[in-house]
Amino acid sequence: MNGGAQMKEDHFKKKILSRKIGKMGNSLGVSLPKVLIDKLDVSQGDEIEFIENSQGEIILKKVRQLKTPENVRPEVLEAFFDVFEEDEGILQDLRDR
Repeated sequence: MNGGAQMKEDHFKKKILSRKIGKMGNSLGVSLPKVLIDKLDVSQGDEIEFIENSQGEIILKKVRQLKTPENVRPEVLEAFFDVFEEDEGILQDLRDR
C-alpha cells in the first residue's frame, strides 16, 4: 500500500491521523504511519486490538505479550482466558458493584 499519513489538529487540540484503506489480498488494510508505530511500540508480527468504547469510538491498542512462568503450561493459561472471555460480562458486573 502506498500513501503518506495526513496529520491535522482539530479545535480540541487532538492529533488526527488519516490513511487510505487499500486492498491486501482478499482483505482490506491500512498501513500505520511511523509516528503511530513509535507511539504504540509495535513492530512486524505484533498483535493489535481494536476496542470499541461506550461512545462508539475505536481504540487501537498493542496486545501485550506476557511471559508465561515456567511452571504454567500455555494450554492451561489459554483455557483460563477462554473462560474469562465467556464470563467477562459477569465479572464486569461484579467489579462495578
